[in-house]
Amino acid sequence: MAMGWTAAAKNLPLGKDPASVRRRIEAMEHLLERSLTLPGTRFPIGLDVVLDFVPGIGTTVAAAMGAWMAWEARNLGMSKTQVARMAGNVGFDWVLGLIPWIGAIPDLFFRSNSRNLKLIKKHLDKHHPSTATLDQPASRK
Repeated sequence: MAMGWTAAAKNLPLGKDPASVRRRIEAMEHLLERSLTLPGTRFPIGLDVVLDFVPGIGTTVAAAMGAWMAWEARNLGMSKTQVARMAGNVGFDWVLGLIPWIGAIPDLFFRSNSRNLKLIKKHLDKHHPSTATLDQPASRK
């Protein structure tokens, strides 16, 4: 059985070292982009899509969570250009999400947090290679 989010959150490191930051960012990306499965399919969705259905504040809450990833990236020493690109991804996702109900559809395909995680991993793999982990492909049942 899968570990619940609260139990998983208790196991996340609080340190400022690159390995701890990487684990927290990976956990946030998973929560926002792949923590649920679209009913009747194997298509992963996350809190980012679900929050699009909360009128008024849902999209902004999801954007704030995505912005936290960019803030952590800046703390890792990523360049202003890279952080600006990440902010652009979050901003574009936020604008799309502002369209009532319909905004969730582009969110299924434009995964700003996954894009930002890819940028962060590239930086970490280059500047902090000891934090690298082996990504395993999702198993198909």
